[in-house]
Amino acid sequence: MKLEKNSVFLLQGDSITDFYRTEPPINAQWHLLGRGYPQYVEALLDSRYPERHIRVINRGVSGDTSKTLKARWQADTFEPRPDWVSILIGINDVWRQFDLPMEPELHVSPADYRRNLEELIETTLPKVKGLVLMAPFYMEPNRDDAMRRMTEQYAAIVRELAQKYQTVFVGLQAEFDRYFQFYNTNAMSWDRVHPNHVGAMIIARALLDAIGFDWNHVPGAED
Repeated sequence: MKLEKNSVFLLQGDSITDFYRTEPPINAQWHLLGRGYPQYVEALLDSRYPERHIRVINRGVSGDTSKTLKARWQADTFEPRPDWVSILIGINDVWRQFDLPMEPELHVSPADYRRNLEELIETTLPKVKGLVLMAPFYMEPNRDDAMRRMTEQYAAIVRELAQKYQTVFVGLQAEFDRYFQFYNTNAMSWDRVHPNHVGAMIIARALLDAIGFDWNHVPGAED
């Protein structure tokens, strides 16, 4: 697995990452990680690789677009001195064009999205051991849905940048599409954007798979 002993793994993003991490009590570790996929990432790493003492940090902020994430990047990402950083951002860049169509100042075009991500990547790569780019997803099986089509456009940008900069890439849309062969999207999400605990586990597993997590690893054994 790519995360070495005593690694700090910082997860950045919007509400899908944030997921109530700011609720009291402030001294509870589960609270610091929120109720979404970061808590599962930490639980799986610590249960399967306890000997590595990997620290997981959740720095997601609800409502973020790539533009607002970029504005807080220096303070919110580099202060803990992470070894690895993961970014899941983009669904709000798409969503604002649908739920707030008359407020263009809140929209992020594909071109701006690409520029924002490239700036984050180029700023981050020299300071970390590894970077993970997770593509945005939309929990709508109908591929002709307008928001689904736009989300795939933004996801393609993430894939292209991951290839360009040789970072780890996680494509999440296919993971959710497989799940929704068996359930209606209402079983997981009321708005097709925010997944429940099952969706959070889907994200956590996809992320860990991408960094070489060994599901059969015996705690204390060498890789």
